Amino acid sequence: MSRHCALFAWTLLALLGVAQKARGQSSCDSVVPRGEWNALASECTERLSLPVRYVIVSHTAGSTCDSPSSCEQQARNVQHYHVRTKGWCDVGYNFLIGEDGLVYEGRGWNTKGAHSGANWNSRSIGISFMGNYMERVPPKRALRAAQNLLACGVARGALKSNYELKGHRDVQQTLSPGDQLYQIIQSWPHYHE
Repeated sequence: MSRHCALFAWTLLALLGVAQKARGQSSCDSVVPRGEWNALASECTERLSLPVRYVIVSHTAGSTCDSPSSCEQQARNVQHYHVRTKGWCDVGYNFLIGEDGLVYEGRGWNTKGAHSGANWNSRSIGISFMGNYMERVPPKRALRAAQNLLACGVARGALKSNYELKGHRDVQQTLSPGDQLYQIIQSWPHYHE
């Protein structure tokens, strides 16, 4: 009987270890790679020096999306505007957050963004919520996706463990990330004005 108990205990501990390991990686699971949302090929060449200390949160101030298909289209719309209209090498943000609760890879962890001006782009990751959050809040699943992305960044070594989170309006003269989203991120643990 004790042999069966020992085997059961060992199996249970092994399963718990696998579950804990999976939980550590799950924070990165909601990132939709560029190829899955049919992004244009990036022409960006400037790299970030990782880990970075700052994360800048903005909103696109455009249309919202609440399903994978509509968010993929909205990510393409933002990229098209940045590349075709503004002449940038790619979508300006490192990541975009959809109201579907998924994160859409923009320039990713390694490439310098074009989201917060010359003083900040080279030392930060830019995360933009797709939509306008002046008068409404993003759904909880979108907020959770952003928080999971931040945990993923720390786990991957792309963000310093003591990173500082800022609203776009903290670093540039803008209304972004919108009054409602700005109020929310001010309560997040790493927020610094």
